[in-house]
Amino acid sequence: MSGTPRRMTLAAMTACALAFALPAAAQPKEPLKIGFVYVSPIGDAGWTHQHDIARLAMEKNLAGKVTTRYVENVPEGADAERVIRDLAQSGCKLIFTTSFGYMNPTLKVAREFPGVDFEHATGYKTAKNVGTYNARFYEGRYLAGIVAGRMTRTNVAGYVAAFPIPEVVMGINAFTRGMRSVNPKAVVKVVWVNSWFDPGRESEAANTLVAQGADVLTHHTDSTAVVQAAEAKHVWAVAYHSDMSKYGPDAQITAVTHVWDKYYTRVAQSVLDGTWKPDHVWGGIKDGMIRMGPFGKMVPQDVRDLEKKAEAEIAAGKLNPFTGPMKDNQGKLRLSAGQTITDEALSKMDYYVEGVEGTLPSSK
Repeated sequence: MSGTPRRMTLAAMTACALAFALPAAAQPKEPLKIGFVYVSPIGDAGWTHQHDIARLAMEKNLAGKVTTRYVENVPEGADAERVIRDLAQSGCKLIFTTSFGYMNPTLKVAREFPGVDFEHATGYKTAKNVGTYNARFYEGRYLAGIVAGRMTRTNVAGYVAAFPIPEVVMGINAFTRGMRSVNPKAVVKVVWVNSWFDPGRESEAANTLVAQGADVLTHHTDSTAVVQAAEAKHVWAVAYHSDMSKYGPDAQITAVTHVWDKYYTRVAQSVLDGTWKPDHVWGGIKDGMIRMGPFGKMVPQDVRDLEKKAEAEIAAGKLNPFTGPMKDNQGKLRLSAGQTITDEALSKMDYYVEGVEGTLPSSK
């Protein structure tokens, strides 16, 4: 080998010596790699958008300690399993799967990667390395129902719903109970679109409900289509997941929003600390995981005060949207006077409450 030998500087030699001298535990740690799987496009509003806001907040809160990857618009089923596996194979040690239909794919991949921690949103199955988390959406739904019940003139609300699973059904029921707590004449009509994200079908369903007399629309779907339809049809709207007032400035009376920021940061920190354990988290208004969006300018002060009073009572544990007496829409008594529904019963809710029109389709 010819040429002049390269000489290491004193600083370089010192750094090299220190690197060999330091025990393994003291060596600089690589950032924790975290993966996210999203069921719809991130966009600028909606379910996936709220999760992505939280991902970015986590990156900021744990700057230098974590790096993240995400894959958006992933269908539930075989595609989800492939994406989750790819994230695990690429070195992600914490993976958030953010849709109900990802539950079984998450569990399957988790068995193949016991050294990876998984967090599944809205599911009910856990494992040694799989935890679940959810928000008590129904609390916000009840509060939104109070506003809707006072704002409606036709006494009819329209609800665009994704799939007839308990999470969605309890939201419909809570919204209805909120409406009827201030307006006993109110009824709720439901149109199912069998998709989390399909703006065309969501818009069509919204227009159908307006044609059936609804002057308040809300939705358990991911896009802004229902709020936009309400704006176009000059009826009221309750947005879901995000504040969507820019899509319906003259329509949106309030919104039920999801806040995942603190939860994602806390989970990532626990993995960094080596203290993570699978859990089943279900947080609501009190925990800051559900937050009511801004009131529309058209909402009177007395209606705002009524909602805020109920919100404070829910946060304090003094009000539960599902407290008896409560009948289903077939007249069967589901809760006796003073009885409060259990979380187990909520997680299996498969009936409409009094005030919801129609028959609940099978989820199978």
